[in-house]
Amino acid sequence: MNTTNAAVDTPAVVTIIPAYNEERFIGSIVLAARQYTPTVIVVDDGSADQTAAIAEAAGALVVRHEHNRGKGVALNTGFRKARELCATAVVTIDGDGQHMASELPAVLAPVLKGAADIVVGSRYLEPHSSVPRHRIWGHRAFNLLTNIASGVSSTDSQSGFRAFSAKAVEAITFSSKGFSVESEMQFLAQDFGLKFAEVPITIKYQDKPKRSVITHGLLVLNGLLQLMGQHRPLLFFGLPGFIVLLAGIGWGFWVVDIYSKTQKLAMGYALVSVLLTTLGSLTLFSGIMLHSIRGWLVDWLHVREP
Repeated sequence: MNTTNAAVDTPAVVTIIPAYNEERFIGSIVLAARQYTPTVIVVDDGSADQTAAIAEAAGALVVRHEHNRGKGVALNTGFRKARELCATAVVTIDGDGQHMASELPAVLAPVLKGAADIVVGSRYLEPHSSVPRHRIWGHRAFNLLTNIASGVSSTDSQSGFRAFSAKAVEAITFSSKGFSVESEMQFLAQDFGLKFAEVPITIKYQDKPKRSVITHGLLVLNGLLQLMGQHRPLLFFGLPGFIVLLAGIGWGFWVVDIYSKTQKLAMGYALVSVLLTTLGSLTLFSGIMLHSIRGWLVDWLHVREP
């Protein structure tokens, strides 16, 4: 991959690194990132090792959480600090050594040119990827679900290597506490009308994951379902409710058909029909009401923006 090796030529670009027990890699990551951006913020998310001390020794501005609070909270802390520093752009990279700081200018380029507000460094834009096969299938599943639910398309919805414009940094605050925060960015891009783009990156897996792939995947799935309920209530509640309502109505026609043939009321089937119809109606109208309320709140917040 071709990358730009020159440092970013503005003093107000900030790199944010959320880190939890990353003493093995954090020093070299900070030193490498400082070659391209003058300010590196490390958010030490309650590490029990020497992550904070090593990052500070390497020249990072360290903000500490007393307890581990999750990646989404760490990014919120980093964004708040970037706003205090009046950053014109922000780039985020992971603290486990997976990302190459030499690609940082390439990820930032669309933001600095004004072509995008959120840029994703994607592992899947190049024809070949070093991502393990079992992770690829998991990423594809999350990509599909996130893309459909958010309305914004990405080839790598779980990438932590991203860049943000000042507009994006000012506008967004993450509600996700954990690893679903990357998926949430696509929902926020749609809600706030932020321009979204991708650039290819390479990836290096230098250490074993802190948790099993299955556990990590379930955490992301749980967070993604919460995002769908919050950001797309009509899809999350309305569509299942409509399907259940149709099932109840269909079951009711079956009850009527049985009665017309036998002159007997299939009481059990009738109760199932009533139950499905009632449950489907309540879920459908809950989705419609939540969708309307959310739309009103989003419009109200946009009107209040200066």
